[in-house]
Amino acid sequence: MSDCLFCGIVAGEVPATIVRSDERTVAFRDLHPAAPVHVLVVPRRHIADASSVDVQDAADLAALFVAGKEVADAEAIGSSERGYRLVCNVGPDSGNSVPHLHLHVLGGRSLGWPPG
Repeated sequence: MSDCLFCGIVAGEVPATIVRSDERTVAFRDLHPAAPVHVLVVPRRHIADASSVDVQDAADLAALFVAGKEVADAEAIGSSERGYRLVCNVGPDSGNSVPHLHLHVLGGRSLGWPPG
């Protein structure tokens, strides 16, 4: 999509701090981190959000979660006993501001429960 911020990052037209990239996904640092480690993982192919996912998106979804795990490992939060959080927001009430499916990889401190 020509007006999608994350599509612009994937295309290299919008600057971002890329931490991982493969044929299906791109991962980059969040501009407003909510934790010491806050990386967004997006599919290269535009998918609006999790509510629009269909069976045809299965390979992209699997790649998204594999990339999330690899980001956590690379950021030294994946193999720790403390853990990390993977979050996928849907719609404006969740705080989702970019309509391109993305997975937040959060960690590096206790994230507590409930969130907030």
